[in-house]
Amino acid sequence: MEIINGSMGWIEVICGPMFSGKSEELIRRLRRATIARKRVQVFKPAIDLRYSADEIVSHADRRMASEVVEDAGQILHRIDWRTEVVGIDEANFMGPELVGVAGTLADSGKQVIIAGLDTDYLGRPFAPIPELLALAESITKTLAICMQCGNPAKHTQRLVESEALIVVGASGMYEARCRRCFEPGVPRQRQLELMPAPRGPQNG
Repeated sequence: MEIINGSMGWIEVICGPMFSGKSEELIRRLRRATIARKRVQVFKPAIDLRYSADEIVSHADRRMASEVVEDAGQILHRIDWRTEVVGIDEANFMGPELVGVAGTLADSGKQVIIAGLDTDYLGRPFAPIPELLALAESITKTLAICMQCGNPAKHTQRLVESEALIVVGASGMYEARCRRCFEPGVPRQRQLELMPAPRGPQNG
């Protein structure tokens, strides 16, 4: 891949749980690059159809047009050599191939900004974000608000029964939880304390 005017590229990673503003921060940085008259290309995985088929969309409904790819390798085939800034949303859906793709883009002189979940529904490191963090020049960790207690939340709590690693969804299927309130997997059902029905008057 051709290097743009001998310029140096780098990788920025924005990570955290769902509902923490990752996509919103990605859109903010990409819009600033556009205002600075830089050539920008944006990519999202085809699997993410929650809010739009061809836009990256934050939970606050901030939007930006994007190109849809089936896998990380397609990014290299779609990239315009004149592009200076590359945005990639929902990196956790892209798989381990994204690590090499991001490195290739940065080595060719492009600013690569990547947003994605850093832990899965069991609280484990969620590839490829951990490896990207090791390669990145800049890291931003975003936090959400715990839906149980209001403290800063670093976990994504799955609310629907499934053992699949990737289940695409938003509110109603997931919520943000802090370290104390997070339950790896799906939360246990809370047992209801049923009050005995009032007894009617006794006959006889």
